[in-house]
Amino acid sequence: MKNWKKGTKILLGLVILLLLAQLVQPEPNHGNVSGPEDITAAVEVPQPVMAILKKSCYDCHSNYTTYLWYDKISPLNYWIDHHINEGKRELNFSSFASYTAKRQAKKLDEIAEQVEKGEMPIGSYTLMHQEAKLTDVQRKLLIDWAHAAEQQVKQP
Repeated sequence: MKNWKKGTKILLGLVILLLLAQLVQPEPNHGNVSGPEDITAAVEVPQPVMAILKKSCYDCHSNYTTYLWYDKISPLNYWIDHHINEGKRELNFSSFASYTAKRQAKKLDEIAEQVEKGEMPIGSYTLMHQEAKLTDVQRKLLIDWAHAAEQQVKQP
């Protein structure tokens, strides 16, 4: 009986802690998706490629994320926020034009490489966003575009 009461108190404490955690939320990623520094200001992005980027990449690699209901649940929201910030640090399509030409070329090469290897979009994202999974045709389109855009950036 004594262990049951102790377990109940611990469980109640955890529930209260979880409920209180819901009151503190990370700042949402709701900046402008496009603007004067957007990738489209630096390289040509055909509409089919842009559609893929927005569907499969922009939530973590732009200044605007489309959040789902579970993105507001602590502590999950902090893990997601960390993912978004890390993704934007690596590559931010909303500020791509502000990168040096050398960095732009490197990022375009990395896009092609990571898509080709199946590293992007990451599995933890596509697990919850099935629509973000790339077909072989989409994968090839992105890779070909990234290589062509890389050459475009390298030209003086």
